[in-house]
Amino acid sequence: MAIAVRPTVRAGASGVPADPTQSHAFTSRPAAEAHIGGVCFKLGPPQLLGAELEWLTSTADGARPDVDVLTRALGPHTPTSIDESSPARVLPGGSAVTVEPGGQLELSSAPYRSARELCDFLEADRAALESLVGRQGIRLHDDAADADRPPQRRLESPRYRAMETRFSRLGPFGKAMMCNTAATQISVDAGSDVAAVARRWELVHAIGPAFVAAFATSPTLAGVPAARWVSQRMRAWFELDPTRTAPVPASLGYARWALDTPLLCLRRDGDDWTCPPDATFGDWVDGALDDVAGRRPGPADLDYHLSTLFPPVRARGHLEIRYVDAQPGRQWRVPIAAVEALLSGPGVMAEALDTARSTTGRWLDAAEFGLADLELRSTATALLSLAASYSTDPEFVRLLDAAAIRCCRGRRPSAADDEETR
Repeated sequence: MAIAVRPTVRAGASGVPADPTQSHAFTSRPAAEAHIGGVCFKLGPPQLLGAELEWLTSTADGARPDVDVLTRALGPHTPTSIDESSPARVLPGGSAVTVEPGGQLELSSAPYRSARELCDFLEADRAALESLVGRQGIRLHDDAADADRPPQRRLESPRYRAMETRFSRLGPFGKAMMCNTAATQISVDAGSDVAAVARRWELVHAIGPAFVAAFATSPTLAGVPAARWVSQRMRAWFELDPTRTAPVPASLGYARWALDTPLLCLRRDGDDWTCPPDATFGDWVDGALDDVAGRRPGPADLDYHLSTLFPPVRARGHLEIRYVDAQPGRQWRVPIAAVEALLSGPGVMAEALDTARSTTGRWLDAAEFGLADLELRSTATALLSLAASYSTDPEFVRLLDAAAIRCCRGRRPSAADDEETR
């Protein structure tokens, strides 16, 4: 089984200071790069997939719920990031609940062997979550961006304080992303061997711009300068800190890129985890932070640093696809079904890669213009039609065909699409 652990990384979980008894500190960059290669790309037959679904939240008066209200609502399912004493039990379908900085709620699924199984369990857990929080008057909103409320951070962990400090130096997009956005994220196995990983990595990047355009649902985002972008969520990601959020160049290599990315925070005792603004993990390995950190970093520090990197595709043992906006209604099933179908075998992967070539790398155009760009519209339509032709699930075939028709007409996803495909 290629994914040995839960295939989704709950980015909202805040860490604790590194264990000073950890086995060793890195004495060279090559040693750190070797560690990254071992933990970021786990090899094995691709069998599993998972997903994360996020929702904006509000109380009856439209305000963001306080942490204590969320804790009461979630009970034993409360994540330890907001209640260290919580048992953090998963929901009946296996999903863990996390809380994002602005009070957004997220379900991180267990790994499953098919999109059908994954979607059925996620839907059950979505209903369970909605019931839990509804008892405390909390509503879930399936918008990918908050169009009305100014960004306001609810979580006070050192991680998020340091994150807001760094991002605020660079502009308004960081806080808006942290507090006012929601996504649909999909995780897949990395691949059976090095060559297979390279092929899967190339494909999930190649289809990315077309998927950004196909599933863009965030034309308005409070807290950022006004502009006409179809995915303000992806605009925020690309603008807030390009050193850690831009696609990773294949020629650079993930390990080298990770070491050259500035630290988001430096874990230590106390509440202040801020660090020198331009210091990288590689600098820490090289000894440049000895006076600040008081020690060289070890594996736990590097693992934590990896969790603070946010490219459109993130390597976390598996491949985490992060470029899809939260979807209205139950339309989150469509990108999950599409990814499963397009990665289901070498033949469809080759077809998908060829289909996506004309729009590969057009990330910013996709987030700004979406399906109004005829080349992106054509690619999105063709990829979803291709996914429909390779899907083995009748319901997903209908969903994917309907999504292809929607894209061909230049229309963004809507909750009404749920009714049309039943």
